Amino acid sequence: MTGTTDGFSRHRNLPAAFGSGAIIGALGGLIGLGGAEFRLPLLIGLFRFAALEAVILNKATSLVVVASALPFRAGTVPFELIASHWPIVLNLLAGSLLGAWLGAGWATRLKSETLYRVIAVLLVAIAGVLVFGHDASAGQPLLFGSVQLVAGVTAGFVIGVVASLLGVAGGELLIPTLVLLFGADIKLAGSLSLAVSLPTMLVGFTRYSRDRSFLVLGRNRAFLLVMAAGSIAGAFIGGLLLGVVPDAVLLPALAAILLVSAVKIWRHH
Repeated sequence: MTGTTDGFSRHRNLPAAFGSGAIIGALGGLIGLGGAEFRLPLLIGLFRFAALEAVILNKATSLVVVASALPFRAGTVPFELIASHWPIVLNLLAGSLLGAWLGAGWATRLKSETLYRVIAVLLVAIAGVLVFGHDASAGQPLLFGSVQLVAGVTAGFVIGVVASLLGVAGGELLIPTLVLLFGADIKLAGSLSLAVSLPTMLVGFTRYSRDRSFLVLGRNRAFLLVMAAGSIAGAFIGGLLLGVVPDAVLLPALAAILLVSAVKIWRHH
C-alpha cells in the first residue's frame, strides 16, 4: 500500500491535530469511550492518510489514550477491584489476543480499496452498537459456567479482530459484552474493558510493526504525540461533561456521524 504524498502535508498541521484530537476525545468522554471510532475517519478524510496508515496511527493514539485512562479512573474504580475480576479479563483476552493478531495480519494483506470498505462496514456496525447497545444495564450474567467461558472467548476474538482492523480500543463492543455476558456494573465494565484493551492493542500493534506501513509513525511522530495529547485532554473534559447532553440526543447524533463517515470512506479513492 502506498503512503500519502507530500502534497497533503499542509493538511497535517499540529494545531489541527491537537484540536481534532480534543474534540474527538471530548465526544468519546461524553459516552465513556476513547473516541477512536471518530478519529479514524478524520485521519483518512481530513488528514489524507492511506487506510492502513490511518489504522496504525489510530491504534498508536488509542494506545496512549487507554494507558492514560486506567490511572485516571483509579479513583472511581481501584486497581484492586479490577484485579479481583481477573477471570473475566483472562476469559476475554483468550479470544481477543488471537483476534487482534489475525485482524492486523488481514489488514496488512488487504488491498487499499478493500480495506476502505471493510472499515466503512465496521463503522456502520459500531454506529448500531452505539445506539442499541450503549444503554445496557447491569444485572445477572446472561450465561454461566462453560457456556459463558466459550461465549467470552468468542466475543473476545471478534472484538480483537474489529479493534485491529479499525485501530480502536474496542470499548464500544467490550462494555456491552461485560455488562450483558458477565453482569458487570457499568463503571466496573469501563475499567475492565481498558484492562482487556491494553494487551489486545499491544498484540495488534506488534503485528503491524512487521509491515512497512508502520514507518508512518516515525514520519509523523510530532503529529501523533500532539493528537494523542489533544485526545487525552478532550477525554478528560468530556468525562467532566458526562450527563450534560442527554444520551437520547448524543448517541443518535454520534451514530449519524459514523454513518456519514462510513459512506465517505466507502467511496474513498
